[in-house]
Amino acid sequence: LQAMSGDEEDWLALRPQEPSPSQCCGSGCKPCIYDLYEKELAQWERAKAKQDKSLLTEKREQSSNSVLNPDTFTAFSVSSVEQLTEDTYQYKFELPGNSSLQLSLGQHIVLRGTVNGLEVQRAYTPISPRTAEGYFEVLIKCYEAGLMSQYIKTWKKGDVVFWRGPFGGFPYRPNKHGELLMLASGTGLAPMLPILRSITDDEEDETFVTLVGCFPTFDKIYLKPLLQDLARYWNIRIFYVLSQETSLEKLPQSYQENTYTGCLNEDLMKTIINSCRRRPFVLICGSSAFSEDMTRYLKAAGIEENSCFVF
Repeated sequence: LQAMSGDEEDWLALRPQEPSPSQCCGSGCKPCIYDLYEKELAQWERAKAKQDKSLLTEKREQSSNSVLNPDTFTAFSVSSVEQLTEDTYQYKFELPGNSSLQLSLGQHIVLRGTVNGLEVQRAYTPISPRTAEGYFEVLIKCYEAGLMSQYIKTWKKGDVVFWRGPFGGFPYRPNKHGELLMLASGTGLAPMLPILRSITDDEEDETFVTLVGCFPTFDKIYLKPLLQDLARYWNIRIFYVLSQETSLEKLPQSYQENTYTGCLNEDLMKTIINSCRRRPFVLICGSSAFSEDMTRYLKAAGIEENSCFVF
């Protein structure tokens, strides 16, 4: 076998690596990490054909100007870490000057982490108001055995973290829907918050909102003060469904009338839909099992798929 020349080896070392499945966050991003790989591979092939390595330099750069970009990862530094429950944290990131992320409602961004030499990517939705200047915030639940969670748990103030985006989102327009019914399980609350805030911040927007938050116990409800504030608006109602609470007696009085114990099942779904002031358009965010169950219950309650949006 003919030995590879030094030059061939150099080119091989520069060839972009195909992403592993763990690097795809599975959220249907455009461009996906595989799209970026195809683009980089084509660039590498052009450069190799011309034997011109300078044609590769643009892909090697990471953006450091703190402007979010769907094609390249940008560095952002952690400005604060707040533990909300035993496994859920709120992270704040700095933005230069008084700039803002410029996300549309409910859009997500993709985080890149390296754990034991393996690159992992996951999608998260910022919960900060769209108008937030100089910072953005993300709500993250850490799982005991989660690869990305192991990386996230090491974060402290001043650490630099890489994000790219934005992707997805719900094309919300004020007053387009008479009522939004938001079904959120755990951190599925995240994409609902910017939409809720945009409705409460806009005096002209008269959309009714019914938010149903599903949590294991009362202690595990995130961001209670914020949710309590939002529930004071005339057009916002918030219900809680607590799967592991057996009785409402221990809950503060203010929560008892809008909290249910057990799971959000078909009967409870019908009760909630019947209590809506207008025929609702439904937003769903949670695990894939949660989304499937909710879609099934909604169908049984007469809400068709074209009246639902799943994050």
